[in-house]
Amino acid sequence: MSGGPTSGYVAAVTEAALPAYRADHGAALAATPYAMDLNADLGEGFGRWTLTEDEALLTCVTSANVACGFHAGDASVMRRVCDAAAARGVRIGAQVSYRDLAGFGRRAMDVPAAELTAETAYQIGALRVFAEAAGSAVTYVKPHGALYNRTVHDDGQAAAVVAGVLLAGGRPAVLGLPGSRLLAHAREAGLTAVEEAFADRAYTPRGTLVPRGEEGAVVHDADEVVRRSVGMAVERAVTGVDGSRIPVDARSLCVHGDTPGAAALARRVRTALEDAGVTVRAFV
Repeated sequence: MSGGPTSGYVAAVTEAALPAYRADHGAALAATPYAMDLNADLGEGFGRWTLTEDEALLTCVTSANVACGFHAGDASVMRRVCDAAAARGVRIGAQVSYRDLAGFGRRAMDVPAAELTAETAYQIGALRVFAEAAGSAVTYVKPHGALYNRTVHDDGQAAAVVAGVLLAGGRPAVLGLPGSRLLAHAREAGLTAVEEAFADRAYTPRGTLVPRGEEGAVVHDADEVVRRSVGMAVERAVTGVDGSRIPVDARSLCVHGDTPGAAALARRVRTALEDAGVTVRAFV
């Protein structure tokens, strides 16, 4: 979708210049059919320990990836986040993970397919209780951490997660990386597959995320995160670590909730998207 009224925006317009840019291009921007969901990881606490700025994030995101107890979260946390999300009209998604509280779900694991299917369904079911009690629903599922990365290329693990989604019932959408095996299996199963991009993660030339263990995997400069976010929504591209331009076909943009200052960053991203003519709305 390049070449529209905001083509060249990333290189030419800084966040501070957005108001003037919008004044000069208001009519064209108003007609631009760009839309993007903004999602973040929420409920990543346990007992008295908290990590994510849940209340603040819920004022600016449109979809909440809620931890379901396997990498973070517990019954009280899930209930609180679901109540708050429902009150604000934010969509609720189950962020399923390997069973890895100690490693925050970011350690590689080999889990048998049948076990992973059961644990995926278990997590979705647990969150659904609180979502429905709050008058909402679990509308999508997104893997977390090591499971997310594994299902990009591993057919067996991707198929097991999708089988768990089907086992849980309700046919929620599946959120994942463009071109991943997870989304391929979701489509084959007749589920809605939704591609997402990451505002604060570096990309390899192949369009995959740079592993967190490598230098530069996370983009910490807030101005750069904002520029990349608008570029992915409007230009449909992002600059990879090698300087190449990588096409991005995504309907949702993720801002990690465990990043310091995540709520303020998400607010800046949303404001910049809207000022660039992007409609920020949930994908389901």
